Amino acid sequence: MDPEALKKYSALHPKPAGLTLQYGTAGFRTKAEQLDHVMFRMGLLAVLRSKAMLSTIGIMVTASHNPEEDNGVKLIDPLGEMLHPSWEEYATQLANAEEHELQKIINEICQKAAVNQHTDASVFIGRDTRPSSEKLAQSAIDGISVLGGQYHDYGLVTTPQLHYMVCCQNTQGQYGKATLEGYYEKLSKAFTELIKQSPSSGESQRHLKIDCANGIGALKLSEMEPYLPKEVLIHLYNDGTKEKLNHLCGADFVKVHQKPPRGLDMKPNERCCSFDGDADRIVYYYEDATGHFHLIDGDKIATLISIFLKELLAKVGQALKMAVVQTAYANGSSTRYLEETLKV
Repeated sequence: MDPEALKKYSALHPKPAGLTLQYGTAGFRTKAEQLDHVMFRMGLLAVLRSKAMLSTIGIMVTASHNPEEDNGVKLIDPLGEMLHPSWEEYATQLANAEEHELQKIINEICQKAAVNQHTDASVFIGRDTRPSSEKLAQSAIDGISVLGGQYHDYGLVTTPQLHYMVCCQNTQGQYGKATLEGYYEKLSKAFTELIKQSPSSGESQRHLKIDCANGIGALKLSEMEPYLPKEVLIHLYNDGTKEKLNHLCGADFVKVHQKPPRGLDMKPNERCCSFDGDADRIVYYYEDATGHFHLIDGDKIATLISIFLKELLAKVGQALKMAVVQTAYANGSSTRYLEETLKV
């Protein structure tokens, strides 16, 4: 590490006075104009994490379902999982450090995490469609470069796509090809195999209306459409050509407000769904014949199925173990109920 180069580049990405941020489940998120120094420093951290793990690490520039003027960053660990909690603390320390402290904190991280600074580092980077994302991604690249890391910039991708790329790279292709084509082929093949198990349900069920939250989902679904089997026809709404990202649309809006997004014309019993801004969250919903809105809540469905299975197992006297898989973004009440009441 060249201390003078670090000092020089850090000065190009100054930290706003008095700003304190916390790396959490969603990474860092705040107003885009406050994130330049954070992106640079997450570029530094990604290199250190790569050296520590001897693997490729991902940096995704996105603020998911937040308003368009916000932005954020998440680091991706070697198998496509979230950054290890012990490194979230390092991320927070690095983001909040004063410029003259950077060198010292990097050295402390290297010591605590047993990072060999002489090993190679590899980072994959991607971004969503926010106006601020391209510039912020370049700030992260500056951080990667100043510590001598190699990087591959995938440009505009969904968050799941970058997670996939990182996992493919670190499994030497066993999980799939680390390309967008590889991603589309893997998912479409799995989907095609899945629907072979399902009886045909008529012409109306071929159609799916998708609210793309005016985000990256529209662009990538358009690319994926040729890979989809003839059994499904997708219709894209809120594709980013007219309105702002996540404005009165998207998965979070639909879930919070329990109503359809603006810009999507729903007819009774049509299948509809919404992505969020970086296409890592999806909700399905429909309106019945009376115009009543129904959200198909995954956490609720998983909980009800768990209750049903537990009751059946109790009736037949089987002491089988059961598990429910949720993400860190799951409804907290459902998680508590599953753990504390159902004991799964």
